[in-house]
Amino acid sequence: MAKLTKDSLFQPKLSAGEAKRAATDKVAQTMIDQEVANRDAKTARLRLARLAKEAAEREAAASAPPPAKSVRKRS
Repeated sequence: MAKLTKDSLFQPKLSAGEAKRAATDKVAQTMIDQEVANRDAKTARLRLARLAKEAAEREAAASAPPPAKSVRKRS
């Protein structure tokens, strides 16, 4: 048998208002956690896309010949 203590014998009962508030808080926290996870996933996806684009731009710039210098006439 489990050891009997005041915490195991007399567990506080939540009032109706407290129970409703606890349920609302739990649902709200779940929604917030989901939004944070979605935001982090989107940030990671966009970061990878940006890095890929920058790498492609660097590759294109490295393979392209440098622009010819323009010659200005003196008057």
